[in-house]
Amino acid sequence: MTGPKYACYLVFLTTFRFSAVLSSGIGFKHSAVLDSHGKYRIKWKHHETTITFEMEVETTGYVGFGFSPNGEMALSDIVIGGVENGKPYIQDYFTDSKSKVHRDPEQNYRLEYAMENSTHTVLAFSRELRTCDRRDKDLTESTVRVIWAYHSEDVGLSGPKYHGSNRGRKSLRLLNHRDTADIPAGTDFFELQNFDVPVPFKDTTYWCQLFKIPEVQRKHHIIAVEPMIEKGHENLVHHILLYQCDRELNASEHGSGHECYHPNMPDSFLTCETVIFAWATGGEGFTYPQHVGLSIGTSLDPLNVLMEVHYDNPSLQQGLVDSSGLRFFYTSVLRRYDAGVIETGVWVSLYHMLPPGLPEYVSEGHCAKECLQESLEHEMPSGIRIFAVLMHSHLAGRAIRVRHFRNKDELQHLAQDDEFDFNFQEFQSLTDERLVLPGDSLITECKYNTEGRENMTWGGLSTRDEMCLSYLLYYPRINLARCESLPEISGQLKFIGVKKNPGPCHVSVQTWPFYIKSPRRYSNLSFTEAMDKFKWSRKRGKAFNEVVLQLPMNLRCSKHSQDEWSIQGTIMSPPKMRAKAQPLPSPCSEVSTLSGGPAPIPTLLYSVFSIVALFSAD
Repeated sequence: MTGPKYACYLVFLTTFRFSAVLSSGIGFKHSAVLDSHGKYRIKWKHHETTITFEMEVETTGYVGFGFSPNGEMALSDIVIGGVENGKPYIQDYFTDSKSKVHRDPEQNYRLEYAMENSTHTVLAFSRELRTCDRRDKDLTESTVRVIWAYHSEDVGLSGPKYHGSNRGRKSLRLLNHRDTADIPAGTDFFELQNFDVPVPFKDTTYWCQLFKIPEVQRKHHIIAVEPMIEKGHENLVHHILLYQCDRELNASEHGSGHECYHPNMPDSFLTCETVIFAWATGGEGFTYPQHVGLSIGTSLDPLNVLMEVHYDNPSLQQGLVDSSGLRFFYTSVLRRYDAGVIETGVWVSLYHMLPPGLPEYVSEGHCAKECLQESLEHEMPSGIRIFAVLMHSHLAGRAIRVRHFRNKDELQHLAQDDEFDFNFQEFQSLTDERLVLPGDSLITECKYNTEGRENMTWGGLSTRDEMCLSYLLYYPRINLARCESLPEISGQLKFIGVKKNPGPCHVSVQTWPFYIKSPRRYSNLSFTEAMDKFKWSRKRGKAFNEVVLQLPMNLRCSKHSQDEWSIQGTIMSPPKMRAKAQPLPSPCSEVSTLSGGPAPIPTLLYSVFSIVALFSAD
């Protein structure tokens, strides 16, 4: 069976360029399908300062592609191209704050080649990662929200016609894309899957179910994990966590499900403490490096596991029934190292709180050197190597980074996403594995935006609550499950005028509210009600943030079972660190008239025009 045949249209191209067209697709390292029907496919590759794309789209009209700050049309960087009457064309556009499209006076997209047959158009182009054009979007290792569209007709003299429903958006990491490796045919697998779970009529549900991993006669390694999300439930299933439980659970409990964190949930759920895998919305499957696998089959390995599924149902749909889960591929051909997972960041609690109405609020969760010193010296004095990171936050999250310190000096960040997308959370494989030594420390830093919220945002399980976590995949496996911190509560209450110690709860991380006796304006209010009653402003919120970042913190340093390292529960001040020197910005002229230049082949040129919501959902 042969592939689709394209007529190649080349204008004023050299023999070298012609050869490049004939070798279309060669050298592209990454690919993605942007729509649900497979009609819009892209490939890309990048090298140092440039990136090259190839689009294959089921149309004989124009092809549109762009980069958006938030997935919407406004303030986007757009390129439109195609083939018309045997001639390829490409144009660089941008949109203003009202979603009107304008031709960019600086044409920074370079047409590489274009092809068309009776059904499809192939368009390839390149650009600089940073063009120095304020109307173009810099492309970094952070999440990029791409927007796309196409039309059955080419661009006319009056500009591109409205595309109708042929449009969409998708979040990608263009410079740090993790392609799912091919799993060898015949690889054994098992599935952990819920069946017909009735999703309650409320916005947030955590559903837990116990499973038994299939027993194997000797040690095996899990080498890849794939999500099995029921079709149509991609926005319902927000994340899935898999916990290791007590090995001695009664077999009768396998397959039993119940709402997590519920007063009536089975006691056996409480034995499930250690996260061994995490998947979040927008993520694809994960393949372990060739030298690492998740061990099963030995006395130290997971046998009974708890799968926790977070259902996000903000529109309160009724009658939803879900059968999602995870598929695990495993082999008897052992890798060199056993993988482990460490949960780091801010201990999930009501004592992690964000004031309303703020354009930026920063939380820090410390994996303290004291915890890493104790656990690593006991388990692995030579250190562990981190090979992937999943950063996790909720709806108010805007940016996350995981910082690494040694002797109080900051090293290169473990991971960073300055354009965090709640709907796109997956493990980021590190280009270079990172050695973490005894005495090192880590800080998970989250930036939030609470504008539009009238009350405090609390640390908690709902997507309307907040989290600040990072899951670190590493090897070799040690007995450390969580390394986190939480700012103590009395200093936060003092900010709003509660001077007296609220009692023994002042250092507790339990999430139930306690009640305040004085001052009178807060008398008999829970601390959550008192915080909401305080009259917040941007100035006060910023001052509160500065106070919280300096407050003593409660350390969490727990083992895989319900045991703890001795440092757990210690109250200590956040350490004074020396921040890593920021690199000098790339030299861009104040007036960036030289950053672009004309396209290398003739293009269809139009006068500047405006089109309302060319890629919009309306």
